[in-house]
Amino acid sequence: MLSNSEHAENFTELTAHIVSAYVANNSVPAADLPDLIATVHQAVSGLSQTKTPAAEPQVPAVNPKRSVYPDYLISLEDGKRFKSLKRHLMTHYGMSPEEYRSKWNLPTDYPMVAPNYAAARSELAKKMGLGRKRSVKVKPKRSRRK
Repeated sequence: MLSNSEHAENFTELTAHIVSAYVANNSVPAADLPDLIATVHQAVSGLSQTKTPAAEPQVPAVNPKRSVYPDYLISLEDGKRFKSLKRHLMTHYGMSPEEYRSKWNLPTDYPMVAPNYAAARSELAKKMGLGRKRSVKVKPKRSRRK
C-alpha cells in the first residue's frame, strides 16, 4: 500500500506527463502553464478519492402495520410471505431480528413468527410435555457388577 508521500509523487509524475504531452501537441502561452498544471494536478489527485452517493432511504415493501397476519408475516425487505422471518432475514440479508426491527423502526415486541404458527407450535410442545418439571423423580437403577 502506498503512503501519502508516494501518492503525491505519483500524482506529480502523472501531472508532469499529462502536461508535457498536452503542451507538445498544443500551443500554450507560458503564463497559462501554472494554471494548467494546477488544474491537471487537482484532477489527477481527485481521481483517487472515491465519492459515494448518498444512499436513499429504503422504502418497505408493505406498510409495517399491514405486515402481520394470523397465518403469515410479510417481509418488509421484499414483500414475501413467511411463517417465520428469522431464517429468511439471515440467509438473504444477513440480518438478525434486532437489526431488522431497528432498520424499520419496529417495536421490540414485533413478532418474527406468525401468531397462528406460534400458537400451534406452543400447543404441540405442551402436548409433548416440554417445559414441565417432572412430577416424580426417577432414580436410575444401579447395575450389579459381577
